[in-house]
Amino acid sequence: MSSGGYDFALAIGGAAGQGIATPGDILARVFVRRGLHLYTYNAFQSIVRGGHIFLTMRISENPIYTHGDKLDLLLCLNQDTMDRHLELMGTDTRIIYNSDLVNPGDALAGAELCPIPVDELTNAGRNPLVQNTVAIGSTAYLIGLSFEDLQEALTLRFQRQGQEVIDQNVNMAEIGFEYATGNFQAYDAKLGRGPKPLAVWAGNEAVAMGGAAAGVKFYSAYPMSPSTGVLHWMANNARDLDIMVRQVEDEIGVANMAIGAAHVGCRAMCATSGGGFALMTEAIGAASMMEIPVVFINVQRAGPSTGVPTKTEQGDLWQTLGASQGDFQRFIVAPLHAQDAFDTMPEIFNLTDKYQCPGIVLTDLLIGEGRFSFDPDEIDMHPKIDRGELITQASASGNGTGNGTEDYWRYKNTETGISPRALPGIEGYGHIVATDEHDEDSTLISDEFTNPIKRRAMVEKRDRKFKDIVSTIAAPQLEGPADADVTLIGWGSTYGVIKEAVDQLNSVGLTANHLPVKWIVPFHGDAIVDVISKAKKTILVENNYSGQFHRYMRGETGATVDGHIRKYDGEPFMPHHIVEGVREILAGKTDLYIPAHEIMV
Repeated sequence: MSSGGYDFALAIGGAAGQGIATPGDILARVFVRRGLHLYTYNAFQSIVRGGHIFLTMRISENPIYTHGDKLDLLLCLNQDTMDRHLELMGTDTRIIYNSDLVNPGDALAGAELCPIPVDELTNAGRNPLVQNTVAIGSTAYLIGLSFEDLQEALTLRFQRQGQEVIDQNVNMAEIGFEYATGNFQAYDAKLGRGPKPLAVWAGNEAVAMGGAAAGVKFYSAYPMSPSTGVLHWMANNARDLDIMVRQVEDEIGVANMAIGAAHVGCRAMCATSGGGFALMTEAIGAASMMEIPVVFINVQRAGPSTGVPTKTEQGDLWQTLGASQGDFQRFIVAPLHAQDAFDTMPEIFNLTDKYQCPGIVLTDLLIGEGRFSFDPDEIDMHPKIDRGELITQASASGNGTGNGTEDYWRYKNTETGISPRALPGIEGYGHIVATDEHDEDSTLISDEFTNPIKRRAMVEKRDRKFKDIVSTIAAPQLEGPADADVTLIGWGSTYGVIKEAVDQLNSVGLTANHLPVKWIVPFHGDAIVDVISKAKKTILVENNYSGQFHRYMRGETGATVDGHIRKYDGEPFMPHHIVEGVREILAGKTDLYIPAHEIMV
């Protein structure tokens, strides 16, 4: 347990098909209803049955964004889990397992083995899922949860399946609870309780909800892990929210459908992972040329190619920076966690509408499929909506200019570079929309004469929209003491693990601070250079092999750092990886620290 309040981590291990998600969902519901903060990370394989799945759930009285460094309780649903993870369990830990199926081996000193003879207790025959419910009951006793609280959670979980199913699960859980009461030693630490109940969501659900709050009315996708959760949420809620959802045959069609919907005035978005995003890139350039605001979401997984579909990585930064050919501006933002992803969606839609260009949201499996607790009172489903220079109806004079259709110039070369945007079909605002370069009035310049003066003017007009844009978007803020011994820099989903590592470093007398970077384009180069120039030592943390953000930062600013911590084995950082890396770098042993793979996942 953490000295900073209740902090507990449990893991459920087994094979695909053994029903690991259900006990995880039930326990998560119990914890957040008590007002406890929660984060879960599921390490799984891309097969329907078999393989090894390891669901880690961490509960704390304080906000958390990572599964942490240690385990207190392990639920082994098969022998493979016991063989892989028993050695992780040390002093004051418990290991629950079905003694009919699993041979425990030798536990480390201080770890308590908790065998349950499931067949003898339940007479359930060959139902393999019974052991899960019995294990939940035993878990409830060990952590100090009342059976009444567990019974309520089971009732809510199975209420759609009828009273008979509810009764069966409650009975099995009670058997586990009573057996643990008479045979196992509960934890000394008292199960915490927060000030009010919380809720839980996955990052993909937060992105989808943020899009709905932003006014999205069209969503298209081809299922590709780890982005599919966005499609699931949209499809489940489409009718209630009047959102048109289309599952398309491939990502080329996905992107073009979203652009078409955005062209007629509908806020539209689509989501995929790196392989699907590769197919979307030509369409992203088309949206820029036609100056159509649309949002693309890339939930990164380990690559290249098909890569490792169920593992995480920050490897697509340069893919998004170089998406499509030619010079054009696009927004790229990497939210820090699920709540930030929700809050970011209305912001990026307002920006793409105002500046009439594509926007890209760059998350990853760690955020997208991670489950986070959140306070429903902090969710604003009615954020400010800004559609920019959007003309939605004919004016009294017929076109808003008073001089006839020919005076509406869709791509007017304005001082700001932002042109009035009329929805197609409005009387008096006829114009051409095509992927060829065009003049101000939308005439394709290659049809009359490829006029170099007009071409240059249009390129500069589109770029001019971004001239001062960085000043309108919040710059990254340094978290922690300004005179720290070391400054850790990260981007996107590394926020949570760096934040916790900073706390650990400070607790042992090595002062650290943290600069989390969210906006990639526009890039707050001056603000970042200011922090680096004042820092004693700087270390950049990335979940990729080549240091993609460092390469980008150096190209934009010329600035570099004193050391790097990188991980690219498919699994996320743990806080102690950062702490150990900082110590190695500050001791002069290396300037690039790569954590070793750990069997915990």
